[in-house]
Amino acid sequence: MSLFAWLRPAAPLLDDALRQRLARLPKARPLGVCSLREQRWVVLDLETSGLNPHRDLVLSIGAVAIEDGAIDFAQQFERTLHRPEQKTNASVLIHGLGPSALAAGCDPAEALLDLLEFVGDSPVLAFHAPFDQRMLARALKESLGHRLQVPFLDVAELAPMLNPDTVLREAGLDDWVARFGLQVDERHHASADAQVTAELALILFSQARRQQLDSPLQLEQRLASWRRRKAHHHGL
Repeated sequence: MSLFAWLRPAAPLLDDALRQRLARLPKARPLGVCSLREQRWVVLDLETSGLNPHRDLVLSIGAVAIEDGAIDFAQQFERTLHRPEQKTNASVLIHGLGPSALAAGCDPAEALLDLLEFVGDSPVLAFHAPFDQRMLARALKESLGHRLQVPFLDVAELAPMLNPDTVLREAGLDDWVARFGLQVDERHHASADAQVTAELALILFSQARRQQLDSPLQLEQRLASWRRRKAHHHGL
């Protein structure tokens, strides 16, 4: 056995039911040329034990689907994961997931597989998507031995790209929510954050159509160009 084989973490042991469900998952598809309205989207938010993607854990997951150009409240997802070893820290003060809630949570492998089935082959939207993508990818690898492949788009990039004349001091989710006058009942709760991110995304999709961007692929391509211009402007 090679040294690299010793260094690789062991694949998680899954029962037959979980393996069969994994095998039935649809293959991820790249962003396509259908209209933004025709595309089903999943808006995702994670609450985590901290901000280190190599060490911290996913504690809860909230998601909602956008279908036919509107939030489909019949398609909502929420899970708190079983993390009894998680100590109370500064993050708990923000998201409120204390030891009792985490001890009563779902088995991580089951919860994550439920999420994959909810997402299907839809692209995912999130605010600061790279962080959620890294955290989710690691959780899936550790709990299910599964590689995350669905495409992600970052609402935190779409908003300034589509609103170049808007200057915000922080440009976080709260700032964009206030900019568009959205109502938020609760923050730093995965389901509530996913819902308000979905509301923001619908506003941005409307703006995108007015700017002749009416497909997921066009949005992805424009974002790539916007990132290049931004990097060039900063001399990177």
